[in-house]
Amino acid sequence: MNSVPERRDDTPALIAQSVSKTFGETVAVREASFEVERGEIVALLGPSGCGKSTTLRVLAGFERPDGGAVKINGEVVVDESTWRPPEHRRIGMVPQDFALFPHLSVGENVGFGLPDGQRAWWTRQLRRLRHVEAPARVREMLELVGLDGFAERFPHELSGGEAQRVALARALAPQPAAVLLDEPFSNLDQNLRASLRLAMRSILKAADTAAVFVTHDREEALSLADRVAVMRLGRIEQIGTPDEIYYRPQTRFIGTFVGDANILPGRRLRSGAETELGYVILANPPADDAGDSFDILLRPEQLALKPTTHDDPERATVMSSEYYGHDQVVRVRLRSGAEVETRLRTEVVWHPDDPVTVVVLDDAIALPR
Repeated sequence: MNSVPERRDDTPALIAQSVSKTFGETVAVREASFEVERGEIVALLGPSGCGKSTTLRVLAGFERPDGGAVKINGEVVVDESTWRPPEHRRIGMVPQDFALFPHLSVGENVGFGLPDGQRAWWTRQLRRLRHVEAPARVREMLELVGLDGFAERFPHELSGGEAQRVALARALAPQPAAVLLDEPFSNLDQNLRASLRLAMRSILKAADTAAVFVTHDREEALSLADRVAVMRLGRIEQIGTPDEIYYRPQTRFIGTFVGDANILPGRRLRSGAETELGYVILANPPADDAGDSFDILLRPEQLALKPTTHDDPERATVMSSEYYGHDQVVRVRLRSGAEVETRLRTEVVWHPDDPVTVVVLDDAIALPR
């Protein structure tokens, strides 16, 4: 069997170079480029139909791109003249529905990903004997995902979270260069997702393999990934660390998609902008030729409230308050009629019709109007 060579220390585990894919007249992916280092977790985040799952399928070898290239450990596995089928790419895949074989035990499911020789030996032993100790690699993977002692159970005996871990163990068993995960939490109960995100990150980090996962859930992407690639209409609009994506969005779409956002008109003033909330400093001052009028973006937690009087001509008014114990979300109407949302601690509880002044706590982001 052909194999992908071992990665050199200075070579990314996975590289996508200007990958494009069309289906008829529909362009699913437009020149997507990114790299994933060994031990790094990258999220492809975007709304339905943005091309993220198609990108994953191109990386896995389930779709052949119309243009661009994919490299694994520095070697080209697909370009205009090269094609390596999925089984020769050293890529582990965790599908959305986990795709466990119902007639195989947990150990056999994990062992299914082993090299042919090891799997064939184990299968022969299982046919001869009722109980055979799983190969060391299977035991190692089950211990890694926290399922030590589960080897003889069957998929129907597992919870959704346990089934997900088995699917991940199966993908990791053959020591792939990279693991691809397609919406890994979509089939799990909402209450289970938060704890499993932490477990999934710990497992992938312990395995020290490159990982790419697809999601439309911004919380999943921001909490699990080392870097996030935000996709829209087949293009990667921005790739960066979670805090860069959240606090330094490069486009209006990213700013509003990855989190709640207040967008207000602004006018250039020195290195900042004059707004209805007063003068704000800009984290990304527009170029001199970009004009003097633009919009600014502030996250709810970048705003604070202080009490004022009904006689204050600069006052704003609380419209609503949602109290959550650890914080509260307060919506405020400004003098112009514009509305902003704030996320505050709960030492002071705000109520509708309270007169307030809105205070800007952090730098704003300038966006083209």
